Amino acid sequence: MANLKEEIMTRRTFAIISHPDAGKTTITEQMLLLGGVVRSAGTVKGRQGNFAKSDWMAIEQKRGISVTSSVLQFDFDGKRINILDTPGHEDFSEDTYRTLMAVDSVIMVVDSAKGIEPQTKKLFEIVKERHIPIFTFFNKLDRDGRPPMDLVDELETTLGINAYPMNWPIGSGQILAGLFDLYHHQVEVYRPANESERFLPLNAEGTDLAQANALQQTPAWQESQEEVELLQDAGNAFNEEAVLKGELTPVFFGSALAGFGLETFLRTYLKFAPAPSSKQTVDHQIVEPTNPEFSGFVFKIQANMNPNHRDRIAFVRIVSGEFERGMDVTLQRTGKKLRLSNVTQFMADSRENVENAVPGDIIGVYDTGNFQIGDTIYAGKPAITFEELPTFTPELFMHVRAKNVLKQKSFHKGVTQLVQEGTIQMYTAWDSGDYILGAVGQLQFEVFQFRMENEYNSEVVLEPMGPKIARWISSDQLDPRMASSRNLLVRDRADQPVFLFENMFAERWFADKYPDVTLEAKL
Repeated sequence: MANLKEEIMTRRTFAIISHPDAGKTTITEQMLLLGGVVRSAGTVKGRQGNFAKSDWMAIEQKRGISVTSSVLQFDFDGKRINILDTPGHEDFSEDTYRTLMAVDSVIMVVDSAKGIEPQTKKLFEIVKERHIPIFTFFNKLDRDGRPPMDLVDELETTLGINAYPMNWPIGSGQILAGLFDLYHHQVEVYRPANESERFLPLNAEGTDLAQANALQQTPAWQESQEEVELLQDAGNAFNEEAVLKGELTPVFFGSALAGFGLETFLRTYLKFAPAPSSKQTVDHQIVEPTNPEFSGFVFKIQANMNPNHRDRIAFVRIVSGEFERGMDVTLQRTGKKLRLSNVTQFMADSRENVENAVPGDIIGVYDTGNFQIGDTIYAGKPAITFEELPTFTPELFMHVRAKNVLKQKSFHKGVTQLVQEGTIQMYTAWDSGDYILGAVGQLQFEVFQFRMENEYNSEVVLEPMGPKIARWISSDQLDPRMASSRNLLVRDRADQPVFLFENMFAERWFADKYPDVTLEAKL
């Protein structure tokens, strides 16, 4: 590429987070529509095959939910956008948390009728901890919702972040008339008679229309006008530096399903969202995007994105340098040299081979089993290792076995590949070698069972073991005779010993009996 720095400055990489059913996937669809990469936006609960383009997995289309992060790319307004649509369901938080390590900013979608919901708050805490810039979109304005002042107040008090409304609704639901676009100094009309009347300029004060219009006679106009004056007098001041530090969130209102307010939101977001940022290594070195040596890290692995080819994709966030097709890189964990010749990027529901990519871009590397989540790849010297990605200790456990003993080969292959994706963990019983699955939530088991049958033609039997407390013990401290009916001894994927305690009382009893033994909980 002619100028690496200029290319980097055109990239915007973000994730969309929210509570389930707030409209994340619909917003993704509308953005793809604006980018010209789909002809029509599919709704999540689409009919007759009109499914959301980012929900590619069969179970997602069947149940109308996202259970895995989708990675999509499109061009808009002079920027190349990498968008990561994350699952909202709490059982898949781990996938979302890792995805947040690969983005430079976040769009938080909130249902304007429900306000800040538990999963939104949980995900926001992770974003805040990392000081990621966050942009808020109050969705479903075309339905009756809560007063906008209440929503913004709840946003600030519940999440502990200052808010700056970039636009303000003129009514909602049946009386939705438009948006006061405070930043662009105009009113955006909801369902105008013709496109030329979609935007109406405001007066110099920004509190009324520059010219008289029938919109001023609508039921919600006067109340919205008074609220806008109040915001101008008593609201927070806009501060771009505070936005980039994650201390101030620009707030937008609109309706993803109606496509109302989305284009203005996207253009404004692109103006203030940061370009790709640097990343820290385990030895606290800072790797800048403009560093000419290529580097990146694997934040996600997905099997069977194309069931016809049984492919496996490792998703890599490029941190520095330039990717060129056919280049050689080193896999830091093993020291193995790999040639990146079969690499793809995702444009809606299609794929394109990649010749070049730069920091901020997400590339999909076809993988034959070399990669693990969290792996660093790099070109040149010296070797680098990026910081570890978060992993969660499972809370629910199940014995798993093949229903048909004659299909052991497909059973083992399916279990191995789905476990490598990182949303479900596998253990083996110390003595018998039986498989045990661990997960954060029940839905993960249902997805596992569905995918085993549909993608690997292997029906499985899951036998609940109930909640357990997983604690790791070093091999040199272990005596297998420590195991009992209250603390099952198993091996994790790395062959490390783990005790599964039936409850906190059993763990305390063990600690009292073996005071010199150190037990460790993984994050």
